[in-house]
Amino acid sequence: MHNPFTSRSSTISGPGTDYLPVTPSDTNDLSDIAVSLYVENGGDVTFHSIRGTQRTVAVGDNSWLLCGVSRVFETGTTATGLHAVVIG
Repeated sequence: MHNPFTSRSSTISGPGTDYLPVTPSDTNDLSDIAVSLYVENGGDVTFHSIRGTQRTVAVGDNSWLLCGVSRVFETGTTATGLHAVVIG
């Protein structure tokens, strides 16, 4: 089977290469920086942006949070079913 990603360089404007499940943590960063988050069940998401700023955003069911994210905090996060979109 031909893999169109083989000769393609990863870019921030292209599709992610994987979805990683997110377990919110007040002490641990994500294993890979997320270029966005997908949220299955809405609520609040408290996170560190890649600029190092802590934010809390209310999102609905089946929502995208379009921001570079390094950590999703357990404290303040009520949304569930979180997935990190990563590249590379």
